[in-house]
Amino acid sequence: MVAYARTQATPERAERVSGETGNDQSGGIAKLALLHAEAEETARLANLLGRSFYTAIALPLLGLLTVGLAGSTGLARPLVWCAFVAAAAIAMLHTYFRTIGQPFERVALKSFAKDMSAILLYAGFAWGAGAFLVLPAGINMAAAILFAAAPGIAIAALLREREAVFLFLAPVAVLASFASALKPFAGGALAAGLILIACAAVAAAVVLWDRRGGDFARPAMLPLT
Repeated sequence: MVAYARTQATPERAERVSGETGNDQSGGIAKLALLHAEAEETARLANLLGRSFYTAIALPLLGLLTVGLAGSTGLARPLVWCAFVAAAAIAMLHTYFRTIGQPFERVALKSFAKDMSAILLYAGFAWGAGAFLVLPAGINMAAAILFAAAPGIAIAALLREREAVFLFLAPVAVLASFASALKPFAGGALAAGLILIACAAVAAAVVLWDRRGGDFARPAMLPLT
């Protein structure tokens, strides 16, 4: 009877053991997938950290070049604008040096990415303010479009981060288009429309490059909340 009972219980026990083994395998695969995702995110954020240093250097250089080419009369407004742009660069450098000592700590990198999101949004508003503070009234449309689109291209090339381009470029497009209609620039409303189109084209090119397998990291930037 004992032997018979053991024989009858064997399939059930085998099924249970098989199920437990299957669960262990599924759990192992899930853990491996999680570790892979975490490693990928860490590498992406570490790359963003390294590239932010060059962005912090390039942004004020672009600002000085803009002031030199714009030929604005007076110094007060260009100096105020340069201070705005420099503040964004200093904030980038501060968060860079704060994080570079622990470049592969996920908590530190996530905090860095969140700070960068806020800094890039501010940098976009700071740069866009130059349309009012630096660009003279009546400036030709090509120069106004270049003022709005060129820094977005530079941010895309340096950071290689899709969300970074959007955060920076959106306020630049809005402020520059408003300035073209209010100051006004040569072309007025037409210039405003072309600025929006040019900035949208830069953003679309980044998305297209990303979808075709470019090296733009997808969700590296974190929401501002």
